[in-house]
Amino acid sequence: MDRDFGKSGLRAQLATDDLARESSASNRKSRQWLVVAALLWAWPSVDAVALGVKDPAPPQVNELAPAEPAAPKKHPKVTFHQTPKALSPDAVTSDWTEFLGPYGTSVSPETHLLKEWPEGGPTLVWELEKGNGYSAPSIQGDHLVYLHRVKEEEIVECLHPETGQLYWQWRSPSDYRDTYSYSNGPRCSPVIEGNRVYTYGVQGKLHCLELSTGRLHWKRDLSTEFNVPQDFFGVVSTPVIHQGHLIVHLGAPGGPCVISLDKMTGKMNWAAGTEWQAGYSTPVIGPVHGKDKCLVFAGGKSRPTNGGLLCLDPNTGAIDFQFPWRSRTYESVNAASPVLIGNQVFISEVYGKGGALLNLDAEGGHEVAWTSDVLSTHFNTAIHEDGYLYGFDGRNEPDSSLVCQDLATGEEVWRTVLEWEETYELNGKVKPRPMSVYRGFLLKADGDYLAIGERGHLLWLDLSPKGWKEISRTWLFAAHESWTPLVVSRGLLYVCQNARDFVTGGSPRLLCYDLRK
Repeated sequence: MDRDFGKSGLRAQLATDDLARESSASNRKSRQWLVVAALLWAWPSVDAVALGVKDPAPPQVNELAPAEPAAPKKHPKVTFHQTPKALSPDAVTSDWTEFLGPYGTSVSPETHLLKEWPEGGPTLVWELEKGNGYSAPSIQGDHLVYLHRVKEEEIVECLHPETGQLYWQWRSPSDYRDTYSYSNGPRCSPVIEGNRVYTYGVQGKLHCLELSTGRLHWKRDLSTEFNVPQDFFGVVSTPVIHQGHLIVHLGAPGGPCVISLDKMTGKMNWAAGTEWQAGYSTPVIGPVHGKDKCLVFAGGKSRPTNGGLLCLDPNTGAIDFQFPWRSRTYESVNAASPVLIGNQVFISEVYGKGGALLNLDAEGGHEVAWTSDVLSTHFNTAIHEDGYLYGFDGRNEPDSSLVCQDLATGEEVWRTVLEWEETYELNGKVKPRPMSVYRGFLLKADGDYLAIGERGHLLWLDLSPKGWKEISRTWLFAAHESWTPLVVSRGLLYVCQNARDFVTGGSPRLLCYDLRK
């Protein structure tokens, strides 16, 4: 039978009474912690939290009357190509409701995926002519939510995942201009829970929408409210949900670095951190010695440069520790998400510091297990499997390679550059040219690894400590900036082409492929 490992099985939503009890318990815990920290913080008022920061602009909450769900209809920008195959009755499937998937790790529980492709690659199901941005779609059931920018608006699209039909759109003005001439569109992925979807735009505009209708529950302009200046590449860190909290890596100068908002009302629960501005890494929440912790890898635009790992209580904002880890280079960022492995966490950046593995203790402390420059990830997040880390090391296209690193020692197990030749016409000349994955992204699914290359190549790879083997490879499109992580849900693969095809001239697209076996 089809078994669905959706987010509800991983982070169950609490009932109202449970939330009330937990809020009471969290307040008691917060009071105890604040007594110990009395020299640093005073006990806050109702509207203030760990830092003594009051919510600068609690949002107006719209009371939505019951309404019929939006019905799907033809999207003028979607081209439908072919109905996907039926799912295998034995397939394990999953929603993909947040950045990097159901576990926030680029690991999918999906099975029975097609790995031997016909000539030309997997079957294209549908495609959306998209605007600017690097956001990945998020999926829950029969709803796919995608955020991109068209002209001077950020648009939230809610589509049917199998057909590309349109349920609804939400539009918000945007005049963002990237400092380094990269895309002017959003970077963060939508976050879905229950009948709500949260989107966080490149200028810090946060919206909470009703998934079934697209109606607005509440909205905030966090960058304006907290006086957060434009960073190198705009807002990149996707919010995460923990029970009643929507946790945002804000990065306001002088604090707060991280805030929690009530996911139902948008009002601030707590604020934490004063030293570090926003990085480009999405927070990770998971158990450490049986207690949930939120790991935030901060570090963006600042002089002198600063940043590192914050470990905090997601219920109260109480900080366990701060571990400085940031390059001295001004134009540098911390972008890869922390990798939580039991009671250890791996962090990595590519501008000089490299990677570090920390051992986390039950009292909220830490010690460094090792540091290494073997696996210095840029914007891809390493994947852990059976005591080994796999990921793409390297800051620029020419120096990028796929690496296997021993988690126990930090030593390099193997390294390879995935390269080959492609023959195509460019500037009137048809000839073979060298090609590679360059700074790719990995996604682990069905026992192997999918990889998206920087120029639009898709590969299935068999990775182990013994080495690597290419299972399949195809060229989906010839476009630069293919930096958006892959998404797999219910046997369908979603890929973002973020730039024009430099061979055909085709425009950017969101593409859905059939990987059902």
